[in-house]
Amino acid sequence: MTTPTALFYLFAAVLLFAAFRVITARSSVHAALYLVLAFFNAACVWMLLEAEFLAITLVLVYVGAVMVLFLFVVMMLDGNLDRSRTGFWKHVPLAAAVGLVIAFEMAAVLLGGFRLSDAPEATAEAVSLGNTKLLGIAIYTDYLYPLQIAAVLLLVAIIAAIALTLRRRKDSRYIDPGDQVRVKKADRLSILKMAPTVASPPSEAPAPGPEGAAR
Repeated sequence: MTTPTALFYLFAAVLLFAAFRVITARSSVHAALYLVLAFFNAACVWMLLEAEFLAITLVLVYVGAVMVLFLFVVMMLDGNLDRSRTGFWKHVPLAAAVGLVIAFEMAAVLLGGFRLSDAPEATAEAVSLGNTKLLGIAIYTDYLYPLQIAAVLLLVAIIAAIALTLRRRKDSRYIDPGDQVRVKKADRLSILKMAPTVASPPSEAPAPGPEGAAR
């Protein structure tokens, strides 16, 4: 067994363990940290495949930005995990069946790349362009429509996440922008006619007597 093969099995084993702990950890913070570990090992696998740009992007974007946002969201929401775990084991068979179907679909798509007898050789022009430029050319020419579909799916996922986590507190005060736009002058100012009232003059205090003056 060569050194790259041994490193691949090591990174793959740690990656599978971290991914399993993401869905089984009782603490949300621990699950997010295991996800960071999974991202790092996936980046190491990309490095073994000589895809340095993808590895650096995975570390900088997901570990450096997305996971920080995840941790902030977990700390701010402070959800009740005990209530969310109610009925967990009841849905395990269905979740396992869906996971097996997804695994078989990915295997059917990806195993074709492992049947290659000889590794493809890069031309001199491809070597001069570099991995980053070749990746950009492939994405925005051959895979433009899948890229747009993935962007739409991500947008739908963002909207769904906002809709699921949006909670309005009854004791909080907020202003509806729609009400501000539809407001009229009559709604803001009202003129009332009131009858005038005359205040009674103040009563005069009695003058002090001779006894009071002597004192």
